[in-house]
Amino acid sequence: MTILIITLVVLFALGLITLAMAVRIVRQYERAVLFRFGRLIGTREPGLRFIIPFVDVLHRVSLRIVTMPIQSQGIITQDNVSVDVSAVAYFRVVDAVKSVIAIENVSPAINQIAQTTLRKVVGQHTLDQTLSETERINLDIRQMLDVTTTEWGVEVTLVELKDIQLPESMKRAMARQAEAEREKRAKIIGAEGESLAAASLGEASDAMMDHPLALQLRNLQSLVEIGVDKNTTVVFPAPLMSTIGDLGAFLDREATAAAASPGPEPGKTVALGKPTGEAAQGESAGAMRST
Repeated sequence: MTILIITLVVLFALGLITLAMAVRIVRQYERAVLFRFGRLIGTREPGLRFIIPFVDVLHRVSLRIVTMPIQSQGIITQDNVSVDVSAVAYFRVVDAVKSVIAIENVSPAINQIAQTTLRKVVGQHTLDQTLSETERINLDIRQMLDVTTTEWGVEVTLVELKDIQLPESMKRAMARQAEAEREKRAKIIGAEGESLAAASLGEASDAMMDHPLALQLRNLQSLVEIGVDKNTTVVFPAPLMSTIGDLGAFLDREATAAAASPGPEPGKTVALGKPTGEAAQGESAGAMRST
């Protein structure tokens, strides 16, 4: 009786072990590749699957997108500039059978070929193209990878350049170039502004020539604007040539009067008479006015 019980327990345990070895669960994002005695039988869809222990081998393959960083590596561009470029690639298995039969380990293989392709593609472009045409470089790398990975049942969905490190000397040269470009734009904008201002001033002077009172009104407006700042002295210039002529005539008259008359008595102050006529008008126009 004891031997029978032990036998039943052993058979039950063996049955449980056999059942555990025969049952496989394939997840929704997986596909299973079944081999029987080393020969391909086919694929199995997600769900509960049974195999023959010690006879069947079931390989589960994930169909999810895999993110694979491509480590930074030194690359010489077409214009002989050394740069360090790193990237990231995204791929997924589209044929589970090929990914198991055609290649032993998919991820390391794609990593190696991605590094080689990155070096090849970037080396065919100049530094300026590498910095400005990243979308084109990404597309070229992905297309070249697809040519090889399609035979492995793998599709490369996206490749992106992640980082481009330049030499310090090149960084300084690019900084100087950018600064010179900004200075050039600033000078061009300043020259355009001066040209527009000169044209506007020319139009304003033509308008004032047609309307003489406009100049006087502008002078009065300038006085009002200056007075807003609470200045104690306001200098209002008259036309330059008329002011110089009136000043010369005034000095000549004063010199003639001083030579013709005896000197003033001690203790007395001589009051000079005001000039009349056109000279008086010129002096009043060019005099300084205190406020």
